[in-house]
Amino acid sequence: MRTQAEKGRLFKERHAQPGILILPNPWDAGTAKLLHSLGFEALATTSLGMSNALGRPDGENVVSRAELLENCRVIAEATDLPVNADLENGYADDPREAATILRDAAAVGIVGGSIEDWSGERIYDFGHAVERVAAGVEMARSLPVPFTFVARAENLIRGRNDLDDTIRRLQAFEKAGADVLYAPGLRDLAAMKLVASSVGKPINVVMSAADPALSAVEMEAVGVKRLSVGGALSRLALAAFMKGAREMKDKGGFTWVRDTLPSKDLKAVFRQ
Repeated sequence: MRTQAEKGRLFKERHAQPGILILPNPWDAGTAKLLHSLGFEALATTSLGMSNALGRPDGENVVSRAELLENCRVIAEATDLPVNADLENGYADDPREAATILRDAAAVGIVGGSIEDWSGERIYDFGHAVERVAAGVEMARSLPVPFTFVARAENLIRGRNDLDDTIRRLQAFEKAGADVLYAPGLRDLAAMKLVASSVGKPINVVMSAADPALSAVEMEAVGVKRLSVGGALSRLALAAFMKGAREMKDKGGFTWVRDTLPSKDLKAVFRQ
């Protein structure tokens, strides 16, 4: 197994290397191991996937800080891949208090993480949002392992369709020292190209909020560096679960069993 320092160094270096980085989002140890078996370079946690697994509505402050960090630990320890964590808003409004979640995430094996400019109820004022990023940068640079800090601008998925303000925030976050810039809700190539050309740091696009017809090749061509899928894989798994359950309930049928993963294949992955 790689050390955490090795994971952190590899993750940072990968952002400077050619080629787009696809970060799939597992929600537990099993899904992390399955993704590792397919050859992905790194993983990213998902707050939605974790909430789904706990049977709680995402985005309603019903997952505790301790539960989030435990999920991070489980996923980080499942494989030797670098893991980037969705750390919500840091569970605090105060910049320095929010930044402590980076320290605590690193303590459980995480080597990259994002903090939002969304309080859970509103977008933070511009100046306060920048202060929060600056505090996150300071914390990330103080950690004993290389840590990739991701600054998120939440406008586009929080009902505030203001791309100009989103770019303004990302530019300020870059100036404050963020390693990666992330504006969930960039849906088309034109918006992605505009954002990528407006900043100098790598940008992340989440495909659960983008046009799914777009390919990684197309997005790389307009300047996107990282792709994640948020809770989409979790929702895909639950869609298959519900399809099978409905067939049992409504028709007394079991044809869905044909589509399940063979136990021997799962055992082979989980033994590694």
